[in-house]
Amino acid sequence: MTRTIVVSGGGTGIGKAVAARFAADGDRVVIIGRRADVLEGTAKEIGATALPADLSEPAEVERVRAELAERFGTIDALVNNAGGNLELHGGSDGVAQRWTGNFRANVLTAVLPTEAFGDLLNPSGRIVFITSIAAIRGSGGTSYGPMKAALHPYAFDLAAALGPRGITVNVVAPGFIQDTEFFGGALDDERHAMLVAQTHTGRAGTPRDIADTVHWLTSPAAGHITAQIIQVNGGAEHGR
Repeated sequence: MTRTIVVSGGGTGIGKAVAARFAADGDRVVIIGRRADVLEGTAKEIGATALPADLSEPAEVERVRAELAERFGTIDALVNNAGGNLELHGGSDGVAQRWTGNFRANVLTAVLPTEAFGDLLNPSGRIVFITSIAAIRGSGGTSYGPMKAALHPYAFDLAAALGPRGITVNVVAPGFIQDTEFFGGALDDERHAMLVAQTHTGRAGTPRDIADTVHWLTSPAAGHITAQIIQVNGGAEHGR
């Protein structure tokens, strides 16, 4: 059965891999992101529908909700992947600006669409949040880890609220994933080697690792799995 899958932050990296995984199955895939040119390019490449929007803005979220309702009626899965560590890329000065920036980029971009699109989810629908190993073991003094961690209890509460409708809500918390824009080209060989050395598997994660996990969580095989944090990090949560 063809499903309608919505992926935020679907233009690059993990989001693109997730969207491509569903598109390869023949699902209708909608990708959302701020950069219209990047989004349109990915949509053309993988056979998805692009809906450019800033999901930290309530008015933009409502516009996207209206488009989803008009074009598709209902949706089967929402993958909240949008985000990033604004402090890592030289964010604005001042504690308030840094924390507010990462709150908007990582919390609002997940909470606003989840709240807005929730009534569009079909019975047995799926919600997946992409957070981070930093939500579990810290992010080196930046606000990124705490902002991702905020989504964990939110997901647990949603799972309880939506469970009677047959909807599951889970979290995927990646470790170091290469071939993404997360480090913005600032990851040197020494840092790369250190991150790989933290794993038990001796390798960096890939976007496909996350895509396959998300795909499984949205499948009938995972229908009794909800309110869980699935860590995909090669064991790296056990050490720095």
